[in-house]
Amino acid sequence: MAGHRRTYGDPFKDFPELRPGDAVVVRDGATWFTYRIDRRPYKTLPSDIGVIDPVPRKSGFNGPGRYLTLTTCEPEWGHSHRLIAWAHLDATQPVEKGKPEALPR
Repeated sequence: MAGHRRTYGDPFKDFPELRPGDAVVVRDGATWFTYRIDRRPYKTLPSDIGVIDPVPRKSGFNGPGRYLTLTTCEPEWGHSHRLIAWAHLDATQPVEKGKPEALPR
């Protein structure tokens, strides 16, 4: 999942503040997916395309799983680098059951 830090609603404005254990909640039409960040954001070059491999080498994951890769620009208003964060699936919940606990009420 890629997002801008400072345009179109600033979806990844606070990306550098991500810490292990933080929740990232994604919803499709029927299900909430709660992922947990595994390590602090990693800074790399745009040419480092291995960060989006199914099991990225630098992610700390060592086999197939249900992972989420987040990426955004670095610096905040620039594009010389990218920040990457990886998360693993922690929980799923049907939308009809309401919001997951990880979301503020």
